[in-house]
Amino acid sequence: MIIDSHQHLILPTELQIEQMNKAGVDKAILFTTTPHPEKAKTLTEFKNEMSILFKILGGENSLENNKKRFKKDISDLMKVINNYPDKFYGFGTVPLGLSLEETQIWIKQYIIDNELKGVGEFTPRNDGQVSQLETIFKALKQYENFPIWVHTFNPVTLNGIKILENLTKKYSKTPVIFGHMGGYNWMEVTDFVKNTPNAYIDLSAAFSTLALKMIITEVPDKCLFSSDAPYGDSFLNKQAIKYLSPSKKISDKILGENIIKLLGLK
Repeated sequence: MIIDSHQHLILPTELQIEQMNKAGVDKAILFTTTPHPEKAKTLTEFKNEMSILFKILGGENSLENNKKRFKKDISDLMKVINNYPDKFYGFGTVPLGLSLEETQIWIKQYIIDNELKGVGEFTPRNDGQVSQLETIFKALKQYENFPIWVHTFNPVTLNGIKILENLTKKYSKTPVIFGHMGGYNWMEVTDFVKNTPNAYIDLSAAFSTLALKMIITEVPDKCLFSSDAPYGDSFLNKQAIKYLSPSKKISDKILGENIIKLLGLK
C-alpha cells in the first residue's frame, strides 16, 4: 500500500482524491489547513492565500483566535475523514501556549477522541516556540508511541532544530517526525535520525535530489514518503523516491511500510 504521509486538506475533497488516484496513492494522512492555495488561479490570488499563512507564522493571531481556528480546522478535517474513511487518516493541531493541563484536555478532546493518529503540524516561528513544544511532549507521555510532526524548514533555525533534538532524546517514548527533511540543515537532521530510535524524517519539500538520495541511503527505515500537497505533488515525489532508491525493497518501505509500522495501521 502506498501512503502519502503528509497532505493538507484540499477543497473540494473529490479533487484531492482524483489527484491521489492519478498519482497511484492508496491513502493519505491529512493535516489541517487554513489557507487554500490550491484555489488560486493567478499569482495575485496565490499571494492572497499565502498572506494568511504568513500572518499565522508571524504570530499575528492571539491564543484565543488560534484556538478558534484550530477547532474549526479540526472540524473540517474530521468531516472529510468521516466521509472518506477508506482514503484518509489524520493528524490534529494543538495550540502552543496552553498550560499542561489545558494541553492534555485539548489532546484528549480533539485528537484522541477523534481517533487521529498524531499531533501536528507544528510550525514554530522562533526558537522560543520550539521550546514551548515541551508542553506537548509532556502531555503525550500518557499515550504510547503517539507521534508529533514538526516543521523543520525555514523559519526554524539550526538552533531550533537542536532544541527539538534535545526534546526528542528527553522524551524517547514519543516518535518525532522531522518535517521537510530539516531544510538546509538536512545533514544535521539525517545524522540525528540515524542515531535516535524515536526520530523520523518526512521527505516532502526536498530542494535537492542529492539530499533526498543521501537521506534514503542513510536511513531507509526512518524515511516517510509525503508530498505536503497542495504545496507538493504526490506523483512527482513518489517517482523521485522510486528513481533514487537503491532497491524496490527500500522504496516499498519508504512509500508505505515505514508509516504503517510507525502508526500501527492495519
